[in-house]
Amino acid sequence: MSRWLPFEWIASVRFLMEGLLQTLVILAGIAIGVGVIVFMSAMLAGLQANFIKRVLTSQPQIQLIPPDEIARPLRHDAGTIEAAIVQRPTQRILSIDQWPKIRTEMQARPDIVAVAPTVSGSGLALRGDTNRAITLTGIEPEAYFKIVRVPDYIVAGDSAVTSEGILIGTELAKDLGASLSDKINVTTAAGGSRILTVTGIFDLGSKGANQRNTFVAQRTAQSLLGLIGGVTSIELTVNDIYAAEDIAREIQATLPVQADSWIKTNAQFFTAVRAQQTSNTLIRSFVGLSVAFGIAAVLIVSVIQRSKDIGILRAMGTKREQILRVFLIQGGILGFIGSLFGSALGAFALVVWHHYARQVDGSELFPLLLEPQLFLVSSAAATATGVIAAIAPALRAARLDPVVAIRG
Repeated sequence: MSRWLPFEWIASVRFLMEGLLQTLVILAGIAIGVGVIVFMSAMLAGLQANFIKRVLTSQPQIQLIPPDEIARPLRHDAGTIEAAIVQRPTQRILSIDQWPKIRTEMQARPDIVAVAPTVSGSGLALRGDTNRAITLTGIEPEAYFKIVRVPDYIVAGDSAVTSEGILIGTELAKDLGASLSDKINVTTAAGGSRILTVTGIFDLGSKGANQRNTFVAQRTAQSLLGLIGGVTSIELTVNDIYAAEDIAREIQATLPVQADSWIKTNAQFFTAVRAQQTSNTLIRSFVGLSVAFGIAAVLIVSVIQRSKDIGILRAMGTKREQILRVFLIQGGILGFIGSLFGSALGAFALVVWHHYARQVDGSELFPLLLEPQLFLVSSAAATATGVIAAIAPALRAARLDPVVAIRG
């Protein structure tokens, strides 16, 4: 089949085979470099997906709430101030003004996936001689569960929310000594009181959340909190989670609500994710540079070793462009073959690490994400790096004077 190959490919393969040990060493270096890149990229993607899942499946990506009430000084017609000291008013439970209209507008936006109005406020859960402060959240299950996946966290009972039922966390159930089908008396500062039945117990993965959070039907919460027909927040999920802050600012600028994104409320978490991405990019860049310099070094040595061969080829009529392509092809071959072995090495290392790296409770540290796109991009990048790294030695080889090269 070699007679059907172009001259440049035949010469490239022969040069690589003649220096087989040298070729194998650089292939091993490329494979290790690509393996590190694949391993780091896939592991970071898994860790990030796990972190985001834990954070964003237990809270909305954007929350719309009523703006704070602001105390203003009283003024006379002459402009004099009635009171010199203005105290901030006590914040009452407020409903979002014209919330059905706002919900409709949010549902019409192409960058928003799910919309769920909720009613939330503080309350007191009593059972026997025990009482605990709780956060009472009234929901429409079909809409709310698209945003906060409460059914995924149910450990006892089910997630069905009825007018006489309540979902409570594991810690609250322990504190009250309550289990499924037990009765809990829920009271609020607005004077509401209701005896509700425990229909489900959930575990959100946070002790604080499991101690305070409870879920009831929206009408039940409205009645208990004295907010008939109103909602205290509209919760949203968006197509691009990293655009949540920009969307929130746009909404707040156009509607009479305060919009808080998950990026704003989880600033430390978001900073950690960005720091991980930056460090991973830097590691991959430095590994890629080391691979490129390795390929360039090997090909420069190859040019020096084969100077006479190159001189003879030039004397026989081989064009400079052909010599140039010979070494560029060598760089591409080294990068491509090395990337294949490196991808396999990185995937194997990731599978082994995923098997042995566990959290305290024995669950996986991160989900195993081996996407074909990662291997395709890594192979393409390694091949391109090989060609780019071969430019300098290829130019050196193409510029060799045949007479000088043959004389040595």
